[in-house]
Amino acid sequence: MNQTATPKGHPKGLYVLFATEMWERFNYYGMRAILIYFMTDALLYSKPFASNLYGGYTGLVYLTPLIGGYVADRYWGNRQSIIIGGLFMALAEFFLFGFASYYTELQASPELSRLLFYTGLGLMIAGNGFFKPNISSLVGQLYAKTDTRKDAAYTIFYMGINVGGMLGPFICGLVGNTGNPADFKWAFLAAGIGMLLSVITMKLLQEKHLVSHDGKPVGVIPERMEGKSHFLKKTFSLKSVIFILAIAAAAIGLLYLHADQIVDITVLLIVGLAVILFVIFSDKELSTVERQQVGVILIVSFFVIFFWSAFEQAGASLSFFANEQTDRDIPFLNFTVPPSWFQSLNSAFVVIFAPLFAAIWLFLGKRKIEPNSPTKMAIGLLLLAVGFLVIAMGVKNPTQQKVNMMWLTSMYALHTWGELCLSPIGLSLVNKLAPVRFASLLMGVWFMANAAANVLAGKLSALYPPPGETTHFLGYSISSLYDFFMLFVVMAGVASLILFFLTRFLGRWMHESK
Repeated sequence: MNQTATPKGHPKGLYVLFATEMWERFNYYGMRAILIYFMTDALLYSKPFASNLYGGYTGLVYLTPLIGGYVADRYWGNRQSIIIGGLFMALAEFFLFGFASYYTELQASPELSRLLFYTGLGLMIAGNGFFKPNISSLVGQLYAKTDTRKDAAYTIFYMGINVGGMLGPFICGLVGNTGNPADFKWAFLAAGIGMLLSVITMKLLQEKHLVSHDGKPVGVIPERMEGKSHFLKKTFSLKSVIFILAIAAAAIGLLYLHADQIVDITVLLIVGLAVILFVIFSDKELSTVERQQVGVILIVSFFVIFFWSAFEQAGASLSFFANEQTDRDIPFLNFTVPPSWFQSLNSAFVVIFAPLFAAIWLFLGKRKIEPNSPTKMAIGLLLLAVGFLVIAMGVKNPTQQKVNMMWLTSMYALHTWGELCLSPIGLSLVNKLAPVRFASLLMGVWFMANAAANVLAGKLSALYPPPGETTHFLGYSISSLYDFFMLFVVMAGVASLILFFLTRFLGRWMHESK
């Protein structure tokens, strides 16, 4: 049996995953676009508290894939994990829709209100843990290990992510970010519907199209589970549902501890990394080459923390900036752009520029002059730094009340170019270098770096300076928006230079020619 393929040579399964991920990202980014506004405008949380809670939530979103990847590798397989994770994410959105419908009545009971809000976030965190690492891992399984189309495939897949990321903030912002806090509920409802469409797409098309290059089904329940008894053997059982609910309950508790600054989620990340390193490097079958390749994954994952902690200001401090310091009026249309719409820009630019970047890598690859993956990622960090430099120049004049939308738009364009050099390339690198038996677990490491970055992003967003006040970070005083944005210029710029210095060394450890 030969795998069905499109005229362009990519398997049809790639486009099944494209659509599944597109609707899931519609859900996630649509909800994320209005989340900080819902917290500050409806729930009346302070900006520092909301920023810290936002960082805790998004950090846990990227931490739970460690659990989901582990369970999928050993018990459920990628397909079933994606479906049950997606159903829990849809449940989370509908729960938040119900909560947002009665948030004013719940203001008389602030602790109950907080518990219900955190419950919705906890369900989202738990469901995402089973969805996110497994769909990314499935992309690589469609291709042979040495298939040179993988970078292009992940770039196409990344377009699916960003079609959803573009539509989500636009639709959810249109119906929910209206200036009336009572309308936020419609954003949660729209996001939940998008998540259901994701699950339905996967369920209906997986059997026919999710097959490898030699026609074998990918992402199925591991053969070693056949005939064995284990409480996680069946995906849709009472025990399995209770297991996921327990993860959600743990996430809720961690949100309380992190938001109240009792326990920092960063501690969990350090413990999680230590456990992963032990599991991987204690495997006696791991060869020297495989150990070096895993080392490359760990090193580049460290550097992406600096990228995403700056990039993820989009959902936090840059949301404040879009709302308060950006002139969003379009006089000839008599229309004011909802601030959440700016979060669609990044994804829109990815859809526009991803084919160009994919073509550039293929063009350079055919001529044997394509830079290696760490070099591409260093370029991405540099472009991120330049983007923040642009917005810093836009706010340098202290007498200017609001800046033109083009400053923010230009910054997002540069950030997108940086993202296209880093994120799909990083996903492909993990898939190419990870030993097969640790594929989903090492994809979880990639998302754990994102978790650390998002926690840091929340802390950095809390430094956003109120008018006339000064905040501090490691001895650096921030008394203006210019100071605030220059912090990210220096942070990303220095990380980029160090990674450029390491690229030749990392290239040897990748052993791509072997």
